[in-house]
Amino acid sequence: MWLTGMVKNSIKGGNGGVGNLLVRYMSRSRAVNVRKMNPKVPIPEANCIASSLYDLIKQHGPLTIPNTWIHAKEAGIGGLHSKTHMKIMLKWMRGRQMLKLFCNQVGSSKKFLHCTLPEEPQTDLLKGPPQLELQTKKPSTKGKKKTKK
Repeated sequence: MWLTGMVKNSIKGGNGGVGNLLVRYMSRSRAVNVRKMNPKVPIPEANCIASSLYDLIKQHGPLTIPNTWIHAKEAGIGGLHSKTHMKIMLKWMRGRQMLKLFCNQVGSSKKFLHCTLPEEPQTDLLKGPPQLELQTKKPSTKGKKKTKK
């Protein structure tokens, strides 16, 4: 391929630049596609577990994975087999955009917290059905000059 030739030539040349950038970019592993996560249980059961975990996170605020596991054991959420299964379910919920993962960095340590997405108020439902506004009069053209071609 021309890409490998370009990388080899730029590495041999010693000027770095594009070659080092391409090597670094191509050697990175891809991120996990959380949309295609397998919840390891049937979908109706996964939805039930997800709603329980969602309520738990919503009630107790942003939680780390160990804290989520402690609260899940206390709540007695059925269907979770292990902490690993709970992690898979949390990734599945992130893929379905039920949860958000954010990083809280304090000094040199990081904490990854799961939280619920902010709910937007349903203002469309409060207003009622949209009303059509009919235009019965032509817009006035007063003050506009006509140009001749």
